[in-house]
Order: sequence, then structure tokens, then C-alpha cells
Amino acid sequence: MAPSFTDLGRILVVIPTYNEVENLARIVTRVRASVPEAHVLVADDNSPDGTARVADELAATDDHVQVMHRLGKEGLGAAYLAGFSWALDNGYDVVVEMDADGSHQPEQLPLLLDALRNADLVLGSRWVPGGSVVNWPKSREILSKGGNWYTRRALRIPLQDATGGYRAFRASTLRALDLDGVGSAGYIFQVDLAYRTLAKGMRVVEVPIEFVEREVGDSKMNRKIVSEALWRVTVWGVRERVHQARDALAERRERN
Repeated sequence: MAPSFTDLGRILVVIPTYNEVENLARIVTRVRASVPEAHVLVADDNSPDGTARVADELAATDDHVQVMHRLGKEGLGAAYLAGFSWALDNGYDVVVEMDADGSHQPEQLPLLLDALRNADLVLGSRWVPGGSVVNWPKSREILSKGGNWYTRRALRIPLQDATGGYRAFRASTLRALDLDGVGSAGYIFQVDLAYRTLAKGMRVVEVPIEFVEREVGDSKMNRKIVSEALWRVTVWGVRERVHQARDALAERRERN
């Protein structure tokens, strides 16, 4: 029997899609089996492969599935931001990010929701003890671990996996963030949200997950997105240190 999370309120799993026709029905079915009370919002970026048609068919037979038809391919972050807005407008209490390709296993969603009872944001982490990746080349593992190592030091945040995309937010957390100013491309979107949540003094918890590389379709991640993210992290880190130095100087002047 699936565990109950009715105490958390209404739960929405946002699944952005672009050319995921072979994966979508399977992932939605797994979500509904793992957390039956959860609702699903498919945010499709006008996929040319028929993904939206599959989404509409799922919604027609399940009142827990909704579809957001977007005008074109605007990227993962933009789709999630649209989904967050929809969730808040429609009274959901918990909002989950989940990829459509099966890399985020719906069977592990209860782990995130259970941890959310004592957190404002829960990250499914590949790089905490107990976390793992499956079917990744060593080069990609080094890139991800290296990017997270650099992010921790540049931004002075304690997260082992700030770039991961399997996460659960309280609606109150999203409302507290300035979502209009969030960077919306790939890695930087995930880092930005986690960084803003910590900066607000809210509790962020990481739980271990097994991340499984997609078997069908092409990954949307590329080196350009990673390079842009690391550059943005550098800028944020420098800006934070400048602000801290100014504050320290002002405090010293006040004491003198």
C-alpha cells in the first residue's frame, strides 16, 4: 500500500516535456501509483513528436492529470516557472519537479515528501551518502561533481547537489522567492532556486536518490548550459563577497 501524504495538503508534480512521447505515459502511470493523491501537470513546449497528444489522452481518462500547452521550446526553467505559477494559482500546497524521462524515479517521491514534513525545500541528491547514478559515463559524473564542488565554494552553501532537478517545494517557499528574477536555463535554474531558498533562511534538506540515465530519447543537457551556469555562479559569488566586504567596512566605521 502506498504511504499517505494528505497531511501535506494538495500535491502537484510538474513534468516539463519536449519530445517525450515514448516516456510520458509510463512516467505519469508510475507517479500515480507511487503517490495516488498527487496531481500531475504536464507542461509541454509544443513538442512536434506528439507528446501533447499523449498528455491530453492521459488527462481525458484521469482527473488527477492536467496539461499546459506552451507555445514553443523555451527551456526547462521556463516550463517549471510556468508550472509553479499554475500550482500557486490553483491552490496546491506542495510542488514537485520531476523529469519525464525516468531519471527521477517516481518510486522515490515518497522519500522527498516525507522529508518535506520538516523542511521548506527537499532536494533529491545524487551526491550525499546513499545517493548514486546509473549508466553515466565517468566524464559526466566528474562534470556534475565538479560543478557542485565549485558551486558550494563560490556561493558558500552546504549543498552536495545544488544542480539536481528532483525536488519538492512547499508552496509557501515558492511564494517567498522572487521567481520573476530566477535564471531559467538548465543547471543555473536549479542552483538559483536553492540559493535563494537558503538566502531566505529557510530549511533545505537533501535525501539520497538513485538517478537513472534515460534509456529513450536525447538528454537536453549540454556543455554550453553547464558553462553558462558556472559563469553565473562565479558572478553571484563575487557579488556576495563584495556585499559582505561593504557591510564589514560600514560596521567598522560605525564602531570607530
